[in-house]
Amino acid sequence: MESSKVVKEQAAQWLVKQDSGEWSADDQAELQQWLDASTAHVVAYIRLEAAWQKADRLKSLGAGVAPGTVPSSVQWQLSSGPDAVVPKPRNAFAWTQRPRLYGIAAGIAGVVAIGVAWMLMAADPSYRTPVGGLASVPMPDGSKVTLNTDSVVRIALSDNERRVRLDRGEAYFEVAKDPTRPFVVVAGNQRVIAVGTAFSVKRGTHGIEVAVTEGKVRIEGEQPVASSKVDTSALAAGSVTRVDGNSVLVERRAVQELEQTLSWRTGFLTFEDTTLADAVNEFNRYSTRRIVISDPSIAAIRLTGKFESAKYEAFVRLLEDGFSIRAERDGEQIVLQKR
Repeated sequence: MESSKVVKEQAAQWLVKQDSGEWSADDQAELQQWLDASTAHVVAYIRLEAAWQKADRLKSLGAGVAPGTVPSSVQWQLSSGPDAVVPKPRNAFAWTQRPRLYGIAAGIAGVVAIGVAWMLMAADPSYRTPVGGLASVPMPDGSKVTLNTDSVVRIALSDNERRVRLDRGEAYFEVAKDPTRPFVVVAGNQRVIAVGTAFSVKRGTHGIEVAVTEGKVRIEGEQPVASSKVDTSALAAGSVTRVDGNSVLVERRAVQELEQTLSWRTGFLTFEDTTLADAVNEFNRYSTRRIVISDPSIAAIRLTGKFESAKYEAFVRLLEDGFSIRAERDGEQIVLQKR
């Protein structure tokens, strides 16, 4: 295993070589291979890159930008768990002077995070998180998108509209006010529209779930969801709306309760009188190792508590300590049964 000193020295050598003016496509490929080999390489590189920037030694980050000019950019924070990955742009060599990341290491509520830059490339850049990942994507208009585990979004900005396509997973949106440019989230055949508000959208197999924590949003479908006789034109803070085809269900909750439900944004899962079956299903979203309930008699046990989403083993130990439950490790599964 490489020492941190060795990794830092290697990162420094890469930065010096980049600034030498003799940077080739082969060099770019070798650097990217080094970064992809270890999260420790990524952390060391971006920390030194930040120091490089403070020393005012950054060159142009992309073609078409005059030397000495730092273009407008946004930062992407990606949790550095064991499955963390750096996003891959459609054009892998879009940056002529920098690899596929840029930024400053930061923390998200105790979760170590890595900064990665907005890709200087064609429209509709995409951002994704691995299973167990958590990412924050600040947008140029001042809005911010927070991605939950195993999620994919594509972002397109124009003079008339700010559009985010949620291809998979779940995201929380904090929308900067701009009455001239609606903020539209497209998930399947549904559109969630806002101007200045905060809300989450979760895309499932058959439909979507929208939870509003601030302001108002409206939901439109290819076939108007208004045909369900439920008004989705002004969903206010505290609304949780589930749309499946033309079926619509709207719940009203306290905003504080919704904030607890959305605690995944800080790396935690909060359960309030939740069945063990539902809690296990939620934990399984954050790990490739599955928790399985083999005994139906324990599935209805009720749980209340706050747990780190990445620490499923700690969750299982608490179950064993607090209930008549035995856990058996079987390869990539943890099987729960009555003790």
